[in-house]
Amino acid sequence: MAELHVIGQLVGASGFPQRRLFCKWGLHAGGAWKLLSGLESGQTQVDDPQVDDVAYWCHPIDLHFATKGLQGWPKLHLQVWHQDDFGRRQVLGYGFCHIPATPGCHSLTCVTWRPRGTWRERLSQRLVGGGPQLRSPEAVTTGATDRFRLRTETAGTVHLQLGVLLRHFGRYGVQC
Repeated sequence: MAELHVIGQLVGASGFPQRRLFCKWGLHAGGAWKLLSGLESGQTQVDDPQVDDVAYWCHPIDLHFATKGLQGWPKLHLQVWHQDDFGRRQVLGYGFCHIPATPGCHSLTCVTWRPRGTWRERLSQRLVGGGPQLRSPEAVTTGATDRFRLRTETAGTVHLQLGVLLRHFGRYGVQC
């Protein structure tokens, strides 16, 4: 079987209006892919930047896959959250990025978005907090047909550094 090894980190995030950010992440891969080692999901610590708007997490990612085919190449789905002074949590953005298909070191930026909501929901969000959230955030990466109906707005950017190693892809006719 061909193998894919990903070693890297969720570096941090920038461009979000709030501070005290953390990120929940997860994997999505097709049926031909098997995760041999590593975690399918995780969460970073909360970072409260003091100087600029960049939250640093440096959260490690170490994944090892085996596959029988290229269909369903792995993706990371990301959720950026804000934690306020009282410990309440609010989602600020959703996003996903494909794991690069070429070997080497890659610096990725994942642009995130959030549901816009009605004007009443936006007013309530400013006064009380909270806001609209997706019922199943994993649908962001699965190609759900209902996504085109969402009214969204940009949120911020998540920065990643990933090292990709491919093994035995040449045996199956895939040139790296």
